[in-house]
Amino acid sequence: MIPYKQLSLADIFSDCQEKFENDKPAFLSLLEQHIDLDEMIPITFRNHFYASTGRTRKYPLHAFLWALIIQRIFSIPTDQLLLTFLHYSKPLREFCGFTKVPDASKITRFKQDFLDDLQPVFDNLVDLTEPICQALDSAKADMTIFDSSGIEAFVTENNPKYANRIIKQLKAYAKANNFDKNYDPYKAAYGSMPSHACANPEIKQLYINGHFCYVFKFGIVTNGLGIIRHISFYNKDFMASHPDIIVEKKSDSPDEDKCVHDSKLLIPTLKDFFSRHPLINPKTFLGDAAFDTAALYKALLSGDTFGANKHFATAYIPLNTRSGLKNPDYTINEQGIPCCPKDASLPMKYEGISKLRSGITRYKFVCPKIKWRHDKQTGKNYRLCCCDCPCTSSSCGRMVYIYPEKDFRAYPGALRGTQEWDETYKIRTVVERDIQHIKDNLCLAGRRTQNEKTLHADLILAGITQLIAVVLADKIHHLEYIRSLKPLIA
Repeated sequence: MIPYKQLSLADIFSDCQEKFENDKPAFLSLLEQHIDLDEMIPITFRNHFYASTGRTRKYPLHAFLWALIIQRIFSIPTDQLLLTFLHYSKPLREFCGFTKVPDASKITRFKQDFLDDLQPVFDNLVDLTEPICQALDSAKADMTIFDSSGIEAFVTENNPKYANRIIKQLKAYAKANNFDKNYDPYKAAYGSMPSHACANPEIKQLYINGHFCYVFKFGIVTNGLGIIRHISFYNKDFMASHPDIIVEKKSDSPDEDKCVHDSKLLIPTLKDFFSRHPLINPKTFLGDAAFDTAALYKALLSGDTFGANKHFATAYIPLNTRSGLKNPDYTINEQGIPCCPKDASLPMKYEGISKLRSGITRYKFVCPKIKWRHDKQTGKNYRLCCCDCPCTSSSCGRMVYIYPEKDFRAYPGALRGTQEWDETYKIRTVVERDIQHIKDNLCLAGRRTQNEKTLHADLILAGITQLIAVVLADKIHHLEYIRSLKPLIA
């Protein structure tokens, strides 16, 4: 005879609780266990969200934030698809904190109404993740890398047919008028296109990744680990807060326009970054050739541009091919190394760095045709110039001392062409991969909207999502996941 056992209410509750815990996806359990979103939300955000409006909030603040973060972690491309997931996934709905799924307009309104409150959440996470980055790799954490890109808006001008129609017309016009082969219809098309979209003058024309598009431009600052440290959205508010930026008319060259614009945006962006995070003090800057101007080197490497005694020690910026280095006494090659006065193809030999008593650093270069000899009587080694036509009467040959502080552009704290320069500069590509990551994987690209506030909020939420991944990877002791949580989901 099978014995019967009467179930108590406590037994039923414990069974249901165990079933709920076992059925919950493991990834959501990790987030619930290790991430306390309430600690990352400033009290000002909470007060603004729950301000008296005459009716109570049906949906809590942390529910909206978790839903938008989950959307980017799982690469859910549209808000409507996110709501569909919430409708059919009870564990996901309960994890976020929704008792009822909101409609799409609530998501859009949340982004637009609380855009200014999302920025402090991102800034708090930057400060929270800085010690994690320093512990992982202090050398890369002390690097600052800047690049800009754009979020394509949903406008007519971004339809490929729009540009192709103009190019086709220009080709036909050139053929009819027998233009020579030097005529470039693509460059001419760039010059004839409007500088902004018809639907919104803030959607500017830009040349990104080899194609024309109409975008809201933004810039990001990362460290050498590829972790976002700062985001700037270049709209009217940014330009108003930095009146020193002068926006000129576009030229006939899309690449030239982008370079000139980026060089003007760098210092204002870094000033905003350091003002929000005064305890972060990186020493190495990495950028592309767009920043190769004498004024930028001086601002980056000397003075108090970013505050009292706050500047970079080294700037890894390649020389722009349109301009070289010059010196009245000797020739300088494209790597910044002085050459033989009588033969510009012979770079002088680098003999290291020394410091004067005043603390000034100098680089020493010697004649490329010297050889070291050993004096048996004194037991010392000495230099001997073996040049057939020496440029100096000294038996040691010509010597050149370079003082970086006199020419930051030629010698920005490190010597070009060395293995150290090449290995360090390779790290700069992390910012390009980061931009591609937040566009493709964190749902920034392909947004079907023209609204500036919505796209700005999506950009900040992408940064918040990446930093949440850093915190979770540190908590579970798997720092290989600091840039993406996709392996944990799988």
